[in-house]
Amino acid sequence: MNCRLPPDERGVQSDHTQHATRNTSLAPLPSLPRSRRARSAFSLLEVMIAGGIFFMAIFAILALMANVLRNARGLRRVELDAGMVAAVISNTNKLYEGSVSGDMDDLYRGLGKIYPGYSWEAETYEAQTNGLFQVDIVVRRRGIQQPVDSMSIFLFRPDSPKRGAL
Repeated sequence: MNCRLPPDERGVQSDHTQHATRNTSLAPLPSLPRSRRARSAFSLLEVMIAGGIFFMAIFAILALMANVLRNARGLRRVELDAGMVAAVISNTNKLYEGSVSGDMDDLYRGLGKIYPGYSWEAETYEAQTNGLFQVDIVVRRRGIQQPVDSMSIFLFRPDSPKRGAL
């Protein structure tokens, strides 16, 4: 069955006619059903599940970051040690035998309450007769039996008064 339409003004057959002459033996292809086209998009349930998974992952990452920052903050804290007291005691030119003590906040006047609840004790005695002194330092915290830190240092202070002389 060859049905031809008359050529248009330019002398070219229309596309419909060419299609009909070429595919005379083939039946036209059926169009896709609507249900198949609707399946190509995401359903509301799929979007909700994906959003839930996304937010669960984001909150897990935020919880992990908060935990890491808290641990880093804990590592940053500078523990109090007896070297801080030794630095202040070593600034003097003369040492006197005996015991001295005080609060850590008194040691660093003008800086405010940096170490509340901490106290120190230092016992100084002459180790040699030439002006070599040994200073035993102990740092304590109120409410705790054992000292936080302790150390002994030797300081050479020849201008210090001798034993028994003041």
